[in-house]
Amino acid sequence: MAKSANRLAPNPAPRDNLAPDVSAKVRAALDANRDRPGALLPVLHAVQDSVGYVPDDAVPLIAHELNLSRAEVHGVIGFYHHFRTHPVGHHVVRICRAEACQALGARSLEAHAKQMLGIDFHQTTKDGAITLEAVYCLGNCGCGPSVLIDPDEIHARVTPESFDALVGELRKEAS
Repeated sequence: MAKSANRLAPNPAPRDNLAPDVSAKVRAALDANRDRPGALLPVLHAVQDSVGYVPDDAVPLIAHELNLSRAEVHGVIGFYHHFRTHPVGHHVVRICRAEACQALGARSLEAHAKQMLGIDFHQTTKDGAITLEAVYCLGNCGCGPSVLIDPDEIHARVTPESFDALVGELRKEAS
């Protein structure tokens, strides 16, 4: 009796188009998390934490190693605003968009920031100094509008003038 023609061939490993250092970081994230239940989110967090973003060329490798489709991996990356698919600026500035901050002027601060930086949310200034992102609560509700710079520097009652001063300092640090 002949072997069934319906048998699927094993899924070959995708070509690794990542830079060697990035590939090593992605593989380390996979090795550390592949056996966890729901491993995709921990892997994506680990990749973003070590690389700074989830490179498009990492998706085939992650999908293959976790036995998922590329569409499933892309779907998760696209669903969660936390994940980035491109490098960020030297500094990441997050403006709180939660209701309390909006009530205290965050919308006008947001408009000012976009105009002043010449970018929209999830974009980086041409000089690579600043990436602008939205966040939906910094837990600083009574002191809005609030801004988070990089991972842990919260600024309260930010005005357009104080925002400009903060950005000026960040640009000095980035150069």
